[in-house]
Amino acid sequence: MAKSVLIVEDDQNIADLLRLYLEKEGYVTAIAPDGGAGVEMFRKLQPDLVLLDVMLPVTDGWGVLRSIRQESKTPVIMLTAKGETTDKVSGLKMGADDYITKPFEMKEVLARIEAVLRRSGGQENEPASKRLVFDKLIIDLDAFELIVDGKKVDTPPKEMELLYHLASSPNRVYTRNQLLDEVWGFDYFGDSRTVDVHIKRLREKLEGVSPQWSLKTVWGVGYKFEVL
Repeated sequence: MAKSVLIVEDDQNIADLLRLYLEKEGYVTAIAPDGGAGVEMFRKLQPDLVLLDVMLPVTDGWGVLRSIRQESKTPVIMLTAKGETTDKVSGLKMGADDYITKPFEMKEVLARIEAVLRRSGGQENEPASKRLVFDKLIIDLDAFELIVDGKKVDTPPKEMELLYHLASSPNRVYTRNQLLDEVWGFDYFGDSRTVDVHIKRLREKLEGVSPQWSLKTVWGVGYKFEVL
């Protein structure tokens, strides 16, 4: 049975974009344009997950979250334009399950929804963990975290996806066009140099960390994640 997501967001463009991508992934969606409507629709629909904007008319996101937590443990992911740590900590202390700062990439939103539903037991057929471990390297696509030599390295979502894709098939050579199709997909507008730029940025983060693996250029063909 398809999972349902309630989107509480007053920016119609963002709400429509979220709906488009979620429904493409098989979710059933509903949109509430303000906090008051969000609480009413939550009680009526009892969704499997709530995407909740913080800055809302009528009742703000914190008020909606309080109302939901008074009667339910339904997973809630907060959406906000604010990136301050205090806001994130406040939301998590109040019972939010995750927190995404705008502007966000849709693939990150989808990955976080999947991760939150797994943790809450909201997915009947739990997919395999998207976490790869190598010497001094952890690529965690579920949490969108890159751990290099024991330290978390801030990495944009698309770089994470590219590295994960390459490392998922060690020693396999990918052409630039394959990577554009398989990592960027229909989100992509531009040329193959985009791949080169992302590889360069990843190398700056990973160069010389371990002799057991490396990002290799296969001249005239493309790239591979080489494991020795």
